[in-house]
Amino acid sequence: MNPAELAQRAAVVAEAKTWLGTPFHHEARVKGSGVDCLQLLVGVFQNVGLVGEVEIPHYPIDWNLHRDAERYLEGLFKYGREIPFPPLPGDIAMWRFGRCFSHAAIVIEWPMVIHAHMGSTVRLENAIAATWLVKIGEGGEAERGKARPRKFFSLWK
Repeated sequence: MNPAELAQRAAVVAEAKTWLGTPFHHEARVKGSGVDCLQLLVGVFQNVGLVGEVEIPHYPIDWNLHRDAERYLEGLFKYGREIPFPPLPGDIAMWRFGRCFSHAAIVIEWPMVIHAHMGSTVRLENAIAATWLVKIGEGGEAERGKARPRKFFSLWK
């Protein structure tokens, strides 16, 4: 990994940490006041200069429960690429909730991630110890207890 990429990754991690404690607020992107998981990614990567202005169309809070379209993934593919495990600091982890991939976090040092979680705040969490990120708990008996699908993405080549 070249020194410029190492510096960019460190900047992403440092910026993500400045959002810790920001309350969850759907479709918001105001550090310290409100943010959701998608807007957190945009805010962090914009603030460190890795992406420019990102146009995000309105998305209902429960869009992932009623649609199969991978809107979040499609948007992410415009800026990054899917990568194999393990992710590096500054990469993105995504999980499927409902019918599609709909929750993301910034990797600090796997398995530690920073993400905005509904009903809480932007927080640092162990993505392996957090059962709700590892196992499916919603849905019918056929789904409950199965491994929650996850993917990793990077903005670097």
